[in-house]
Amino acid sequence: MVSEFILVGFSNFPQHLLPAFFLLYLLMYLFTLLGNLLIMATVWSEHSLHTPMYLFLCALSTSEILFTVAVTPRMLVDMLSSHRSITFVACASQMFFSFTFGFTHSFLLMIMGYDRYVAICHPLRYNVLMSTHTCACLVSWTWAGGSVMGMMVTLIVFHLTFCGSNVIHHFVCHVLSLLKLSCGKETSSVTLGVILVCVTALMGCLFLIVLSYVFIVATILRIPSAEGRHKTFSTCVSHLTVVIVHYSFASMIYLKPKGLHSVDSNTLMATTYTVFTPFLSPVIFSLRNKELKNAIKKIFQRKFSSRST
Repeated sequence: MVSEFILVGFSNFPQHLLPAFFLLYLLMYLFTLLGNLLIMATVWSEHSLHTPMYLFLCALSTSEILFTVAVTPRMLVDMLSSHRSITFVACASQMFFSFTFGFTHSFLLMIMGYDRYVAICHPLRYNVLMSTHTCACLVSWTWAGGSVMGMMVTLIVFHLTFCGSNVIHHFVCHVLSLLKLSCGKETSSVTLGVILVCVTALMGCLFLIVLSYVFIVATILRIPSAEGRHKTFSTCVSHLTVVIVHYSFASMIYLKPKGLHSVDSNTLMATTYTVFTPFLSPVIFSLRNKELKNAIKKIFQRKFSSRST
């Protein structure tokens, strides 16, 4: 019976490249943390941003911070370490937290799409449909849903027996890599079940986001002035960009044909979703959202003016 696993990660890469990879991913990790904390602090301090959209953005930033904390530090430590083992319990914990925060992120993107739909398609009923109580309930349900998904997948996977190799060809306790190590007749059915559960949840979120934007675009096209159409659509650009980035990188990793890439290239591709996507999200929201960008500028101007006086 397996009591611990070995994470291969970047161990097959040329050793002289590892410090460069370590520095790159460390900087991206720190920027992800600081960028999301800046967004949360800005929304908290600026009263004009105390709206449902920015409440959801704060929840999204929280999920991204927790997701990166669950995955990236371990990857960075193993990159410069010769001891890459992880205990059975630690592996299960990492899988639970990464799935919980990953699914919460997807659910929050779906809720943010619904928020934009209500704001643009039903502006007169927005304050009623998106009241403080409703927003708090929606955020709570996204976290509860993410936790249920994380717990369900982790229990299903770690209910299996691992009695062969304990080498995981990944830098985290990746669900598909772990399923390859399990033994028993039920392995194939469990693998299919896990894939169906994950794909159904993620595609369900994507379908509802797309449906929201179908109604949004139909409403925007009925606005007579070009300036009005541009101003209305600009409120959706940052969210839509993050959705495209999130699902594009996820599709590159999970929907690619088997055997198309080597193990090393698969490792690099996996970092696009676990490190690069969380890194891009605060950049997109800070640069593409005018209200947030202006609020951040105000905070820095206040800080510098207070120091100068």
